[in-house]
Amino acid sequence: MGVNLSGLVEPQKIQLSDLAGKTLAIDAFNTLYQFLSIIRDRFTGEPLRNSKGQVTSHLSGLFYRTLHFLEAGVQPVYVFDGKPPEWKRAVSEQRTQIRQEAERKWQAALQEGDLEAVRTYSQAASRMTPDIIQSAKTLVEYMGVSWIQAPSEGEAQAAAMVNAGQAYASGSQDWDSLLFGARRMVKNLAISGRRKLPGKEKYVEIQPELIELSAVLHKLELTHDQLILLGLLVGTDYNPTGVRGVGPKTALKLVREHKTLASLLPHIQWDSPIPMEEILFFFKNPPSSVVDIPKPPFQQHKLLTFLCDEHEFSEERLQPAVKKLAELKVRPGLGSFFQQRL
Repeated sequence: MGVNLSGLVEPQKIQLSDLAGKTLAIDAFNTLYQFLSIIRDRFTGEPLRNSKGQVTSHLSGLFYRTLHFLEAGVQPVYVFDGKPPEWKRAVSEQRTQIRQEAERKWQAALQEGDLEAVRTYSQAASRMTPDIIQSAKTLVEYMGVSWIQAPSEGEAQAAAMVNAGQAYASGSQDWDSLLFGARRMVKNLAISGRRKLPGKEKYVEIQPELIELSAVLHKLELTHDQLILLGLLVGTDYNPTGVRGVGPKTALKLVREHKTLASLLPHIQWDSPIPMEEILFFFKNPPSSVVDIPKPPFQQHKLLTFLCDEHEFSEERLQPAVKKLAELKVRPGLGSFFQQRL
């Protein structure tokens, strides 16, 4: 979800290796939703599960992608959402209804044998649960990777960390990171690589993309406040439908002509129950906290017990990846312990 600035902004395509030596504050919920959507049975649309029925798709994606980051010399810090603003409840309820409708269409597609529809609707039905969130935190902690609990929106906390110099960029698929003021953001971190285009037997290579806030403001000839107004016209997490009939190019024209909220309001039909002023204020003043980034130790035995014993990952298949992680994280002298467990 989030604001869509595609067509207005041309991100800079980069390689993950370009981020070597840098810390990235990654929106954890955004990342987990991508793994929950993508890692599914191609015929049934079901996520991966263990014998107890617990979803494990996110653990598989998070483990291997995090290892990929570490191999490239990138230090991820996963930032988890806290309590959203009260007025986001209506949006959350709407999304629940959308997921329920997607689940209904998913089941219908299964009965009809429409595999493309199965794939589409099963992805749209992805759900985040407390168990999924807690297991993700446990996994990265055992891997020796940092995570942060945001007081409110994870993207807002990530933006604050970037602007405080604790991270080089915010990692998210949502352009909302720019509305929260992140000086830099990187897209496609969780989905880089070869990907199938929806509804087509065609694959494309997806690369990480770097977006600099200052470059966006310069190109669009906007202030940061005006960029937020543009986002509100197009639609954000807090007013997903935006203003009816207004796309990115029309929104840009409106904001350039009517540079302030007071000047803009008479020229649009604002249908959201949340006042435009309130959302603008939230983007400019989101709850965030000054935090020391924890540095958990790599806990190899707990990691293997968690993945293999508790969640039934194949230890044989996991062995090469854990060995690589051990080479990256374990101090000299602990190699014998690794060999004993494997």
